[in-house]
Amino acid sequence: MILAFAGAKLISLVQTVVIAQVFGLSSDYDAYVAANGLPELIYTLIAGGAMAHAFIPVFSGLLARGDRHGAWRTASLVINSVFLVTLLLSLLTFLGAHWLTANLVAPGFDAEAQEQTVVLMRILLLTTLIFSISGLCMGILQSHNHFLLPALAPVLYDVGILFGVIFLIPGIGIHGIAWGAVLGALLHLGIQVPRLLHYRARWWPLVDPADARLREILRLMLPRIAGLGVFSLNFLVMNNIASRLGEGSVSALNWGWRVMQIPQTLIGTAMGTVIFPTLAALSELGDDDGKRDFMSGALRFILVASIPAAIGLILLGQSIVALLERGAFDASASSLVTSTLRFFALGLVVHSVLEVVARSYYADKDTVTPLWAALGGATINLAGAFLFSGVLLVENNGSLAGPLALLPLQDLDRGVAGLALANSLGTAFEVAVLLWILRRRWRGIQESALAQTLLRTTAASLLMALAIVLSTPLFSLLSLPGGIVGDALQVMLQVLIGAVVFLLSALLLGMSEIGLLWHIWRGRRKSNGESLGA
Repeated sequence: MILAFAGAKLISLVQTVVIAQVFGLSSDYDAYVAANGLPELIYTLIAGGAMAHAFIPVFSGLLARGDRHGAWRTASLVINSVFLVTLLLSLLTFLGAHWLTANLVAPGFDAEAQEQTVVLMRILLLTTLIFSISGLCMGILQSHNHFLLPALAPVLYDVGILFGVIFLIPGIGIHGIAWGAVLGALLHLGIQVPRLLHYRARWWPLVDPADARLREILRLMLPRIAGLGVFSLNFLVMNNIASRLGEGSVSALNWGWRVMQIPQTLIGTAMGTVIFPTLAALSELGDDDGKRDFMSGALRFILVASIPAAIGLILLGQSIVALLERGAFDASASSLVTSTLRFFALGLVVHSVLEVVARSYYADKDTVTPLWAALGGATINLAGAFLFSGVLLVENNGSLAGPLALLPLQDLDRGVAGLALANSLGTAFEVAVLLWILRRRWRGIQESALAQTLLRTTAASLLMALAIVLSTPLFSLLSLPGGIVGDALQVMLQVLIGAVVFLLSALLLGMSEIGLLWHIWRGRRKSNGESLGA
């Protein structure tokens, strides 16, 4: 999963470089980011994470009982129902695109940028329709404990976007990214079809709202829809606020989030996706000890990986973002994205932990408690977004005022960075509430072991940070090539130095997780070798 996600992020990085070179933090890319909000919201609420977390337990249970006919009938009902609802919402969004853009999505845009947003939104709605089917196909394959093709599907989605970035942008501008996304959605669905045929998938043109299993899925799904809706609404509001801060603000918010999402996806999403079926099985068996051990082990892995990654992003964020500087993405754009990234990086650990903690509730078929926690986090996020961005606190000279006013940043940098900080604080509150409730419900979550891992990882990460800071002046003594090649080499060397110091520090501090990962890796290689020999 990690390797597949890394491949997708690598392709996404190439997209980022090309898009940054052509558009920078321009109104065109602002329009694309804003336009993608509602189509992505529709998918997320109807066929994305909400349906997957409700569908997989029911579908897997039917397969486990040997009722394949019932499983495929249920899958047909869900796919048909989801597609029809998605089609209806997409049509309403298509028809009301002008009103939605002017009043909800980007009221701060000028007339030309709003019209551009409308056109892009209507194109991107096609991806929503395709994903309404493809997303459920991923759930079907994961229910069969097949993770490879669902992990590769996002890679092909990014390939489609990359095609649009390289070949379509020169002819049709920003619309090329949107049409590339449509192509990527088709590839996302297409790669999963062979494995569905392998499992002898069956489909019937059925729609039966009274079906008991469909109703059970909907019962589990509704609170999850509300929770995801809260998350998506947060970003709609943040984009709304960012559109009032000045040109490039929406783009900078998106760039900062995308860069932070690279380690978050590789660490948190990969672990959460793989751990979910096992947690659900342990919950079904009533094995509380096994469930507690498994969840705690996953959290310790996430802490060991995400804490140094977060500190690394804070220290090296400016150097990483500076690699994008070319064409329309100039030094001022780099500065704006860097300040935003650093405040998003503060929330990297809690975003990664949330992937496992939330799924611990879904495994127990509890989708209500995470909703209440998400509402609390959203309240903090939204309040912080207005407060920290300074958009409501304007001084007499017209500059933004607020709690971040003391930071040595430009007004625009502080405003967008404040939105990122609000998001990190809201997510931290959500995770804290869920862990507190889970500890009471499960009669402990091995918090002593988690605390030890947290303290040792933090200590090793601080030593890593010290090594990176002390080594930075030494690079001026090296004869590195000029331009982007030299900058990239310096970043890679700093990452290597940081990684070596972290691993050595972790071993000296007696972090058992490092040794465990090494034994797992060696055992996997040995197992693969024996399989090849057989």
